[in-house]
Amino acid sequence: MNSLTVASDVDERVPRVFARAGRADADRVFRAALRHSRHVRILRLAIPLSAAIVVVAGAAFTYVFKPLRGLSGMPVDVGSVVVSGTKIMMNQPRLAGVTRDNRRYDMVAQAAAQDLTKPDMVELQGIHATMEMRDKVIFETIAKDGLYNTKTEQLTLNHNIVVTSSSGYQAFLNEAVVDVRGSKIVSDKPVEVKTATWSINANRMEVSESGDLMRFDRGVFVTLLLDSTTSGAGDRARKK
Repeated sequence: MNSLTVASDVDERVPRVFARAGRADADRVFRAALRHSRHVRILRLAIPLSAAIVVVAGAAFTYVFKPLRGLSGMPVDVGSVVVSGTKIMMNQPRLAGVTRDNRRYDMVAQAAAQDLTKPDMVELQGIHATMEMRDKVIFETIAKDGLYNTKTEQLTLNHNIVVTSSSGYQAFLNEAVVDVRGSKIVSDKPVEVKTATWSINANRMEVSESGDLMRFDRGVFVTLLLDSTTSGAGDRARKK
């Protein structure tokens, strides 16, 4: 069962305000409480939305910003909601279900928070998300923390970002800025993408055109790993 704990000065003052003051102050306190409840409802909507974007961000490395549109009516499970001062915090929010085209997704965070003085920003900690693609490939995204701007629809993932696909490749990033409106991911910090046969290292990466185009620049290193069969075929070709 979800619980809501409110720890703020408003609760402590309510009895005295109603006793000492008149209707005007009572109305003021009522409006403050109403705003408080609205912020809770906003957070309950914003956190699942940002969670969905984290899931899609992991898959976006291979042309999949489009599934974001399918994440509607998302069921979210929240361990607890705590309001302390100007900050609302959710413990272990989890999002799981299927998209409209029947692909599974699952996201869990250790914690999520929103400062009432910054209602457009949602903080996420300890992010772990998985999503199934149309070809049944599973993408897993892990990030230490993230910050989602609900107004600009921009998600910034930070620290120890790892994207792993069941088809056999991994991406390692220190930062990734996900522009949902522009269907673009930009990382201006070192990034590595690798499979069993090749790897790419660069100091900048940009994924655009809804994931169809991946561009690396600023000190790009490409390593190709050739097995003995491939090397032998190459030697025979050179001998001819």
